[in-house]
Amino acid sequence: MQISMTFRHMEPTDAMKDLIEEKVSKVKKFIQGPVEASVVLSVERYLYACDVTVLASGRTYKGREETNDMYTSIDRVMDKIERQIDKSKGRMRASRSS
Repeated sequence: MQISMTFRHMEPTDAMKDLIEEKVSKVKKFIQGPVEASVVLSVERYLYACDVTVLASGRTYKGREETNDMYTSIDRVMDKIERQIDKSKGRMRASRSS
């Protein structure tokens, strides 16, 4: 799994890097094959934004979340990505059974 992290207008911390790696690596258990993830963390005025793009098995999953806390933004955007993956897997199962 390849994860690229970009920090805009903020200093990267080891705790934040570890949290991102932990959260994004959870996505790997839902997807077979190689996975690439791009995470962009930025500060815009008083909001902390987290953009995540996951490329896996020919599909692209994207999410963006803005909150007053960076850790909350990361948690929420990863929940969005996991829901997108579950939804697409459900569609694939439904189309195979038809």
